[in-house]
Amino acid sequence: MKRYDLRHLKDEFYDRMVELIDTDLKVAEVGIFLFEIDDFSSIQKSADVIKEQGHDLMNSLKFNEVDWTIVVKKADEATKEARQNIALRKSSQTDEEKAK
Repeated sequence: MKRYDLRHLKDEFYDRMVELIDTDLKVAEVGIFLFEIDDFSSIQKSADVIKEQGHDLMNSLKFNEVDWTIVVKKADEATKEARQNIALRKSSQTDEEKAK
């Protein structure tokens, strides 16, 4: 388990978080990411980013009045790819339904 303090990046922490998951965590290892929130949109966006990347969002907690913590478990490449394919198919189906 590793802990990362991304508060200094303000609302620009998403790319760095993905980079750390990809390069610094081992498969099935858990990372704890601490970031600052201005409004609550960064909380949902961080969850969306983790989902898009195919990893497991294990927890999301308010740390204090201005900081938030998310706990992420790194998925293996096969799992990530399968999850990304499922998300892509769902997105395609939604687009087709909107076109009708």
